[in-house]
Amino acid sequence: MLLSVIIPTREEEKTIAETLRELRDALKMPHEVVVSDARSKDRTAEIARKHAHVVVVFEGKKHTAGIGRNDGAKAAHGDFLAFIDADTRIPDPNVFFERAFAHFEKDPDLVGVTGPQYALPSVETWADRASFGFLNALLRFQNNVLRKGEASGKFMLVRRTAFEKIGGFREDLVTREDGDFFYRISKVGRTYFDPELKIYHGARRAHRIGWARLWFIWTINTISVALFDKAVADDWTPVR
Repeated sequence: MLLSVIIPTREEEKTIAETLRELRDALKMPHEVVVSDARSKDRTAEIARKHAHVVVVFEGKKHTAGIGRNDGAKAAHGDFLAFIDADTRIPDPNVFFERAFAHFEKDPDLVGVTGPQYALPSVETWADRASFGFLNALLRFQNNVLRKGEASGKFMLVRRTAFEKIGGFREDLVTREDGDFFYRISKVGRTYFDPELKIYHGARRAHRIGWARLWFIWTINTISVALFDKAVADDWTPVR
C-alpha cells in the first residue's frame, strides 16, 4: 500500500521546504510526496525538486486549487491520496497516518478521513482558538452525525478508487472546491472526522484580512455554491 501526499503550491518558497523536510525525515511508511505547482514566480518549484519525489508544474492559463490537486493526483501512484497545503504541519507524520489508515482498515465502506485544524501555537490568537474551535465542531457534526462530507484542503485522506469515481476536484471552483469534493465523495462511501488527527498551520489569511472578513467570504461562497453551483470569488489571491 502506497501513500501519496499531494501538495498544491503557489508562491510558497517561505514554507514548502520545512513541510517537505518534515515528511521526508519523519514519515517511514511507503509513500511519495507530489508537489503540484501553479507556475510560481518564486523559488517554490526549485525548492520542491530538492525534497519531493515528483514535481508537476502547471502549463495552462488560469489555475485553481482544484486543478493543482487533480494534476498532483494524476502524477501520483498511491492507493491512498492525502491532500495537504504547503504550510500544513503534522507533529508526528508516522503516528498520524497510522491512525488515519486504521479507520480504513476497520471500515471497508470508508472513503475519506479528515480532522481538526489549528493555528500554530507560535502565532495562535484567541480569535484563532474560537474560530477553529467552531469550525472543527461543525466539520465533526457534518461528517460523523449528518454523514455529509465536509473538509478543509489542509488535510484530506481518501481512497484513490473513490477519488476517481467522482472525477476528483471541480476545477471551475476558485474556492469551496475542498468542501464540495468531500461532500461528493461522501455520496459513494462514508467519511469520518477524527478529532485526534490534528494539523497546524500559520492561519495566514485570517491574520492578514481578519476573521470577520474571512468568515463572510467563506459564508457567501458556501451559499453561492449550494444555491447556484458556482463560487462568488473569481480568484483566490495568495497571502504570503
